[in-house]
Amino acid sequence: MLLRGFPTKGKNGQKRMLILVLALAMSLSSSACRADNRMPSSAPSEMPTELSTEQPNRMKINIKVGNKVITATLIDSKTTQDFISLLPLTLTLEDHANTEKVSDLPRRLSTEDAPPGSDPAVGDIAYYAPWGNLAMYYNDFGYSNGLVILGKIDGDIETLNVPGSVEVTIELRSQ
Repeated sequence: MLLRGFPTKGKNGQKRMLILVLALAMSLSSSACRADNRMPSSAPSEMPTELSTEQPNRMKINIKVGNKVITATLIDSKTTQDFISLLPLTLTLEDHANTEKVSDLPRRLSTEDAPPGSDPAVGDIAYYAPWGNLAMYYNDFGYSNGLVILGKIDGDIETLNVPGSVEVTIELRSQ
C-alpha cells in the first residue's frame, strides 16, 4: 500500500508504515470495544424522560383515588406496554421516604430496551425493576439505577401527597 506524501521506502519508511498500521489497528479495536454505546450503570441516563407532546399515540390512563380521578400520560416503551397489559389494576400504594407512593405489581415487567436508570421528577410514574414495583412520585428524588419512567401525571398530584397508604384503581382511559 502506498500513501502519497508518506515515505515507504527504506528502513525508516517501513517503521513509519508499521507505526501507522499499528495506530490504526489500535484505534479501530478501541472503537469496537465501545460500539455498544451503553453507559455504565452508575451514570445517569441521557435518555429523555420528558414526555413529548408530539407523540402521535399517547396513551392515557385514569388513576382513581377515592372519589377523585387523576389522569396521566404514558410514554411508548416496551415496559409501558407490559404495564398496560396488567390494566385495570387495583393497588394499595404505600408511602416510601415521603417522596413516592409504591406498590408491588402482580408480576415483573419487561425492561427490554429500557435505560439503565432514571432521575424521576414530581408527577412521574415509574417501574423500579430491582423490587418489581410501581412508583408515583409526589416529591423530587435523585437518579436511581433500575428505575424506568412509564409516564407522568397530567395535573395535580396532591391527592397522593398524604400520609400512609392509598388505594388506587388504574385503568386505560377510553379515547
